[in-house]
Amino acid sequence: MFHLIGFIVFGFIVGLIARAIMPGRDNMSIPMTCLLGVVGSVAAGWLGRAFNWYGPEDGAGFIMSTIGAVILLVIYSRVVSKRGVLARSTDKNYPRRVA
Repeated sequence: MFHLIGFIVFGFIVGLIARAIMPGRDNMSIPMTCLLGVVGSVAAGWLGRAFNWYGPEDGAGFIMSTIGAVILLVIYSRVVSKRGVLARSTDKNYPRRVA
């Protein structure tokens, strides 16, 4: 149980650092930041094992986890920005003016 909580806290810290490294504004919630860090860490560990950088029982280190989270954040921002551009181009009232 504590291992899972530690992994979530580690993912949150990695996700925060990845968001700090990546320039620009990210509208992500705290659970999305945790998910970004956890998935980045798992992806980095998988990639490290695929290239034989880590053994079968070794986890990705802090730096590799952060790199994995930054790569996922770049992919996420590209997907969200493309979806946002399509939505904006079809909306005639964008941007709405608040009076």
